[in-house]
Amino acid sequence: MLLDSSVTYQEYIEDCEVCCNPILVKPRFEAGKLVAFEAVDIEQ
Repeated sequence: MLLDSSVTYQEYIEDCEVCCNPILVKPRFEAGKLVAFEAVDIEQ
């Protein structure tokens, strides 16, 4: 998974590379460094 540190807060859906189920990804950056990360399974 590649994260873009040029955007302070992001929220997007990405498919799991193993099982292809969708995951809600929420990274947060400060000064180009990752300070918070949350990944939530979207049950389908």
